[in-house]
Formats: sequence, structure tokens, C-alpha cells
Amino acid sequence: MMTEETNAQEKQIKKFIRNVLIKGMMLFLILNFTVALIPANGILGRLSLYNLLLPGRERLPFGENTEEAYNLSLYDLEAMFASHEINAGEKPEDEFRVILLGDSATWGTLLEPDDTLSGLINQDKLSTSDGKTVRAYNLAYPTMSLVKDLMILEKTLAYEPDLIIWPVTLESFPINIQIKTPLVANNPERVQPLIEELDLSLDSDSEDFIHKTFWDLTLIGHRRAIFDALQLQFYGVMWAATGIDQTYLKDITPAQRDFEGDDDGFQEWFSGTLPLDQLSMDIITAGVELAGDVPILVVNEPILISEGENSDVRYNYFYPRWAYDQYQQAMADNATDADWAYIDLWDVVPEAEFTNSAVHVTPEGSQTYYEALKPTLECLIDG
Repeated sequence: MMTEETNAQEKQIKKFIRNVLIKGMMLFLILNFTVALIPANGILGRLSLYNLLLPGRERLPFGENTEEAYNLSLYDLEAMFASHEINAGEKPEDEFRVILLGDSATWGTLLEPDDTLSGLINQDKLSTSDGKTVRAYNLAYPTMSLVKDLMILEKTLAYEPDLIIWPVTLESFPINIQIKTPLVANNPERVQPLIEELDLSLDSDSEDFIHKTFWDLTLIGHRRAIFDALQLQFYGVMWAATGIDQTYLKDITPAQRDFEGDDDGFQEWFSGTLPLDQLSMDIITAGVELAGDVPILVVNEPILISEGENSDVRYNYFYPRWAYDQYQQAMADNATDADWAYIDLWDVVPEAEFTNSAVHVTPEGSQTYYEALKPTLECLIDG
């Protein structure tokens, strides 16, 4: 009798376990494929502890050395913005909001947040003629691509900017590099409409775009993006405690000052005429159009001007003189023709005030840069 009862109980337990497993698997499959139906860049990216339990970051998240910098690179623009201080709430009525776009020079490689262009603007405590406080937000991102800046610009417009400052340099202009930067390549659903609606000279069907399959959008396929978003929350605790969001190296390899005498190439082009039709000047004009009534100040950012060996051939590692000089003239011509608000500050920072790159500056160099920009900034603030 006991054996029969025991067998019956074992059968019931096995049946219960089997039913639980089957139902659990069905629920997981439903959840797995339901996640794929949630629109890309939707609610999943917006869930964040930043600006709730954690302060918002002063820069968009970027980094490879996560354990030392308490930061990481990811491709979800919603998650990136959710972690930023600009997402803290509604814009104050007494705030004149300035947004900075750009590359690693504006983001602030090797600079503390207070030493970046946005940090210096905020420390200066500028105000408008009607008493509004000028507040700058650093929304630059450390890769060189104008269409990357345009994608971020479109996102920033929802945050009601009063002025946009867009530092650029020649390295960000070649058409063939625009989509290759991972942040752009992994966001075709954001960039392709911009290419088509603004009639950009880029291929909206470029092979550089990384398209997600339906499986990629499921819970299993989406696991890396979810893991990255969770990591960003985890590192936010350490970042909030330390303020460290990048690795501040004490020993760096200085930017190159000496060059080979026959090294006069830029990208795949060599001494001669810079092919302006292969530069994305139209992206700047498209950005101005996209911003509408919000003024954009385009800044040709400072570069290292070498005084080293064969510096008569190259200004720096990036630029031979012939190419950069032609770019400068083209920028001035386009600014006039397209009526951009434009300032060229390429030579305001001394050679000694550059760090590990021909566009990365020291805190002193950043201060010099800001002082050169300030008169134009004040004019735009006062209308």
C-alpha cells in the first residue's frame, strides 16, 4: 500500500514539475519574442537609475577600461541620454541652454569635466540680457563623424536648446568614414531617415550599417545590449562616488611632432587638390536646417601646429598642410554661401598644450580655446 501511494505521489510530483517546466518555457518564449515587438530605441533604453537614485553623467558614456573608468561604450542612444544630466527633468524657465556636439576633443579626452569647454562655460556663470543663466551640456562623443553628430543633434532638439555649438575638424568630413563609426553603424533606424529626409550625400543602403534581424531583437538576441545597459547602471554607483569617467593616464605618448619629408597624404589623397565633393559639407548645412530656429555655431576647432621636423609638410599627424589649407578655405566659402554662424579657431592653442593627439588639449589649452570662443558666444547669447 505504501509503495502504491509513494509511486502515485512520485507521478504527481513529476507531472507537476513537467507542467511547471512546460509553462515556464512557454512564458519565456512568449517573453523572448514579445521583446522583439517593442520598437527599437524604446522604453527599454529609457529605464535608468541615473537622475533618480544616481546623478546624471556630465558626458555621454564612452570607455573601454570599465574597471578603472567606471564607464563603457554602448550603442543604445536612449540609454546613453538617460544616463546624462540633461535628462534630469524639464528645462528650468530661467535657463539659457547651450548644447555642445563634436568629437573626443569636445567630450574631453584626458580632461576633467570642469576643464572641458562645457565645464568652462558653466564655471563662467554667464547670463543673458534678460537674466537667464547660461548652462552648457556636453553631448559630444569620441569618434570623428559628422553624421554621428547629426544623429545626436536630432536627439538633443527634444531638450529645448537655445544654442548649439558644433566644433568640427577635417578628419570628421570624408564621406567614406561617416557610417563606419560604431555608434552610427549600429543605429541605421536613426541615420537612414536623416540621410533620405535631408538628402545627404551618403548611401542610405550602405553595407557599413549593421541591421538587426528579428532574432537579434528578441530577449536572447538582445542580451548584450541589456547587459551593457545594466553595466552602465552598476558603474554609475562607482562613478557617482569617485567622479571618474575615464582613465587619466599619467604617462602618455605625446602627439607626433616630427614627420617624414615625403609623408604628405590625407586619407587616400596626396599632394594636390582636395576633392571637396568627397567631404560631407552638406551635413553641416543639413544640421542647421534640422535645428530650425535654434542657432548653431560651427567652430573649426584648434589643432596642433607642429614646429618639429618636416613641419613645413604636415601640421600634425592628421593633416598635411596642403589638405588642411584647402579645407579651411572651403569651410570659409561654405560658411559664407550657406550663411552659417562660423568661427575658425584652428591656431589659438600653442603646440605645447596638446596631449596625446593633434586635437586633444591640456586644461591650459582648453582655457585658451574657451577665451578665444567667448566673445562670439556672448554675442550669440545676447542675440
